[in-house]
Amino acid sequence: MAEPMFPDPGPRVFAMAPGVDFPAQLVAGLRQRLQGQPPEAMARVQLYVNTTRMARRITGLFTATGAGFLPHIGLVTDLSQHVALAGIPAAIPPLRRRLQLTQLVARLLDAQPDLAPRAALYDLSDSLATLLDEMQGEGVSPETIAALDVSDHSAHWQRTQKFMAIVLPFFASTSRPDAETRQRLVVQALAAEWQKNPPPGPVIVAGSTGSRGTTALFMQAVARLPQGALVLPGFDFDMPAAVWQGLGDALTGEDHPQYRFHRLLSGLDLSPTDVQPWTAVNAPSPARNRLISLSLRPAPVTDQWLIEGKRLHDLAQATAAMTLIAAPTPRAEALAIALILRQAAEQGKVAALVSPDRGLTRQVTAALDRWGILPDDSAGRPLALSAPGRLLRHVAALFGQRMTCEALLTLLKHPLTASGTDRGEHLRFTRDLELKLRKYGPPFPSAAMLTDWAARQSDPAVLLWADWLVQALDGVEDVGNRPLADHVAQHLALTEALARGPAGLGTGELWLKKPGEAALAAVQELAREAPYGGDLTPADYRDLFEAILAKGEVREDVQSHPQIMIWGTLEARVQGADLVILGGLNDGIWPQMPPPDPWLNRQMRQKAALLLPERRIGLSAHDYQQAIAATEVVLTHATRNAEAETVPSRWLNRLQNLLRGLPGQGGPQALAAMQARGATWLRLAEALETPAATVPAANRPAPRPPVEARPAQLAVTGIRTLIRDPYAIYARTILRLKKLDPLRQTPDARLRGSLLHAILQRFVQERPAETRAEARLRLLEISDQVMAEQAPWPAARALWRARLERAADFFLAADAAQGGTSVILESGGAIALAPLPFNLTAKPDRIDALPDGRLHILDYKTGTPPTEKQQAQFEKQLLLEAAMAERGAFAPIGARQVARISYVGLGTSPKLVETEVTEELLGKVWEDLHKLIARYLTRAQGYAARRAVFEERFPGDYDHLARYGEWETSDAPVPEDVG
Repeated sequence: MAEPMFPDPGPRVFAMAPGVDFPAQLVAGLRQRLQGQPPEAMARVQLYVNTTRMARRITGLFTATGAGFLPHIGLVTDLSQHVALAGIPAAIPPLRRRLQLTQLVARLLDAQPDLAPRAALYDLSDSLATLLDEMQGEGVSPETIAALDVSDHSAHWQRTQKFMAIVLPFFASTSRPDAETRQRLVVQALAAEWQKNPPPGPVIVAGSTGSRGTTALFMQAVARLPQGALVLPGFDFDMPAAVWQGLGDALTGEDHPQYRFHRLLSGLDLSPTDVQPWTAVNAPSPARNRLISLSLRPAPVTDQWLIEGKRLHDLAQATAAMTLIAAPTPRAEALAIALILRQAAEQGKVAALVSPDRGLTRQVTAALDRWGILPDDSAGRPLALSAPGRLLRHVAALFGQRMTCEALLTLLKHPLTASGTDRGEHLRFTRDLELKLRKYGPPFPSAAMLTDWAARQSDPAVLLWADWLVQALDGVEDVGNRPLADHVAQHLALTEALARGPAGLGTGELWLKKPGEAALAAVQELAREAPYGGDLTPADYRDLFEAILAKGEVREDVQSHPQIMIWGTLEARVQGADLVILGGLNDGIWPQMPPPDPWLNRQMRQKAALLLPERRIGLSAHDYQQAIAATEVVLTHATRNAEAETVPSRWLNRLQNLLRGLPGQGGPQALAAMQARGATWLRLAEALETPAATVPAANRPAPRPPVEARPAQLAVTGIRTLIRDPYAIYARTILRLKKLDPLRQTPDARLRGSLLHAILQRFVQERPAETRAEARLRLLEISDQVMAEQAPWPAARALWRARLERAADFFLAADAAQGGTSVILESGGAIALAPLPFNLTAKPDRIDALPDGRLHILDYKTGTPPTEKQQAQFEKQLLLEAAMAERGAFAPIGARQVARISYVGLGTSPKLVETEVTEELLGKVWEDLHKLIARYLTRAQGYAARRAVFEERFPGDYDHLARYGEWETSDAPVPEDVG
């Protein structure tokens, strides 16, 4: 008969100090205790660990030494192998429970809209389900919550307690228990069975702190077995007994890293002195462990720093392998970390970045990519940010919403759209459609618009492509309140149709590879549980789907660097790294602030014997205490983020304050050495960001292209641009660069001007005999028609109509006072500037023939009309049109004398600016135009940037090309031959 592994009576608890390679020493201790026994003795060991990563590493350590027996390795959170023994039914799927709770919470929000926004519907249900799990795990009954005295609390908490009375009957049924209830039932049944029939071999729980009530219950049952034992990670052997005894009060001790061990040992009637080392191996730096232990003392006893701090005589040794980086920005922090990891890779060290800040870890991964280093990230990538996740979210956002150009093109340009067909043709058609939508709109594309546009194309394949798109998107705007199952079915069908493409088969590449598989699993689970979700509006469904997807993660199949890793804080217990970087040590990040609890406040939790918010801080503190005890450690934080200055982590502050307060032991010098080592990495990061060659400062450009490349024709509005910003003419007409219209069309000033011209043109064309009141009514009716056709924004239509209504009387009075008949409305004309090889074109808003035969040229402005001085220097549009009219540029009316020009301002303050035209005035304008064009038809004349802009604060379309900002408008232009 084999000798027992543990000859001493239980309960027995072993531990390892922070910094010890826990999996390696766990395996070493097992082998040491089974030394001399037959090989199959190891197979009788039942080993329970806390994470899958821990189980993988233990397995790897066993197999690395050759063939042999392995212990039975399981997870403390998964005792499914004992379910048959306990006879407990399967747990209800967590998603189903959350969907059921969603219906209850929805009714609560309908009754109490001030509780939370509708967008938080699923998040509230998830937090409620988490609370139910916690109550079941901690053994808190519904009667305890119902008995809480909330008389001295606000009405919010009283309403919450009444709502909890509706929810808590979910506890009653054990036919399909929750996962946590099932786990607790399994543990209780297992403990009862073990009392009758203990397992013949050793049972060991290793790596868990027993922070959850069910896990602690399981660990206590194991510790009391004849051959049961616990092996605790990161146990502080340096903490005095008096401090251990002070951890009994959860209000002051739960945020301490050793609080969970105190609670566990108390449940076993053990003291810290009863905890024995698992192996004789010491921590990498016992001196550092003593320093960190003292710095983490509970707040009520930090006065012991003054007493015990004097006993720390080896601070230089404790901090010799520690580096402190206080980076000015998160980017500088990420670059410094990346440089440290790169050096570790070159030196062959095993290095790990430990941080709960996923933003920081993503920045570090991106920085490492420049050297071709891909770290092994334990968290993977959020499923919602993967390609299938993004497409699913884009499709969910369509339901019940009016289709916009932006939403449509986002779908069409997604890399998975049309992945089952000819992707090149799809992208070509998408580009053509985008150009059409940018230039001509409409802002809300419809099926009729898509079909009409496709029918006008020369390629018949475009019509097939548009038909596919119209059929796929049919009905998405009309979605209303309906069962969750219908939402999911249409969502899945539409996404697969888009991925399939117009001529494809299957679902394209939507469900391929790891991200596709994870996304398919998520939507299939939602489809299975959808009958329990009730009816949802499109907005509620979108929020619910995005919340579900946001909780998923995916690890893609990539060849990562075998020695560079990124861990979450829980993985700090795995250890095994030569260099550990603790990143993001800012308060609110590490430790993270406890999330707000909408169901129970802190006092109610304490009375109910539930876990206090400080539990999360205490767990983070334990992870910190283990990670900082590694062989070589780097501590990093950013002193400022994008918004404001940050606060260093409370543990980092405690460590620095303790070192500064020990001048007799060399504490300030040790801290300065840590900071100096960190400053070196920050200087390297700064050097990495500094460009090798400085870009020379730009001059104010005035390019001089060849004469034959210069424009031979301009519109009268282009003459104004040629005077004010010649560089814009160079970029638009010579370089042929045109600014793309915005994809998201908005009711801007340009559209308002176009609508005003269309309204007044139709009003003047349809001029019956009518009274002033009738004319006013007709003008407003025309405005309503035009705006309904061309402005699909109700708020903008109402605002613009109100402005036109205020200006209507002014316009009608000015129009009646003219006494002319409209002969030209938005009709173009052109004339040659002989002897120059140049044509001038124009498209007047309106030209009236006066009773005496002369002409009156009008231009409508939605803003302020130009003054006479501005017309003389820059705004020559109407003067040039008048000169063109007298020279016969407009064929329908021939050459006729112009009496006057008028700018009709119909803005907030309507205004009419009239100028009487004389032969001398038009002669000077025409002569100045010839001089201007002749000057620009010579190679010596450059197109200066922003020569005389109306207001410097308004950007031009080509300011970026001209590098405006690197020069001032007071700088002289620098002519330069080009082309």
